[in-house]
Amino acid sequence: MKVAFLGLGVMGYPMAGHLARAGHDVTVYNRSAAKANAWVAAYGGAKAPSPQAAARDASIVLMCVGNDHDVRAVITGPKGALSGMNAGAILVDHTTASAAVAREMSSAASATGVQFLDAPVSGGQAGAENGKLTIMVGGDTSSFARAEPVLAHYARAVTLMGPAGAGQLTKMVNQICIAGLVEGLSEGINFAMRAGLDPERVIDVISKGAAQSWQMENRGKTMIAGKFDFGFAVDWMRKDLSICLAEARANGAALPVTAIVDQFYAQLQRRGEGRADTSSLIRLLNES
Repeated sequence: MKVAFLGLGVMGYPMAGHLARAGHDVTVYNRSAAKANAWVAAYGGAKAPSPQAAARDASIVLMCVGNDHDVRAVITGPKGALSGMNAGAILVDHTTASAAVAREMSSAASATGVQFLDAPVSGGQAGAENGKLTIMVGGDTSSFARAEPVLAHYARAVTLMGPAGAGQLTKMVNQICIAGLVEGLSEGINFAMRAGLDPERVIDVISKGAAQSWQMENRGKTMIAGKFDFGFAVDWMRKDLSICLAEARANGAALPVTAIVDQFYAQLQRRGEGRADTSSLIRLLNES
């Protein structure tokens, strides 16, 4: 299949690579031409100078960029993807963005005969590299059925959650839950240390019981070791939590824990630690 992938960041680069390895005819676009050149050297395929050029004649156009502004620019901006897509093609946005922009882009795509899916992912850089992402999708059933086999090349689960915007709303739930889990894990490890326990042994024991979580299994020991130079950055989490909190203000949901954890992340940003992994929350406790 002829496909395009727009945005070759830490997630998009390996995701596009899985498509090329699966035998698809992939054209990529990235704001930094150097990254696109590196991708083509690694995987073959082609690069394009604009989203419009990359999307031309593609059956499916996939993208993973930074925020709402980037989504609008890549889809509907000058030389945006929609202006190069044929009617009947599918546009899949893997960006973690607002539900409002997902609905806006769905309407813009529909006006040109293009089908749109908002499809944020969970699983981090390792999930993208290993092809084990979880993808939560908003859109109609027919376009989902056509896109699902393509998304499966880099996912362990691809699920249609509802109409346009439902994928983004589900990703918000994901980030709300993660925020509380990381703070709880930070507090637990810090407590164990101050109580004179062996924190690694504590994690080994409680990970076999009801306290077990992905965060504990994948970040517990690195938190104890003070290693935070990998994974999902504080800056990205703050962006995501701002989307969650804005949506909660609109729908009336109470997010007291999320709001507090968001402010803890703000403290890390003010210290210049915005690129550290989200598990660096524990630093605030260890240093208090």
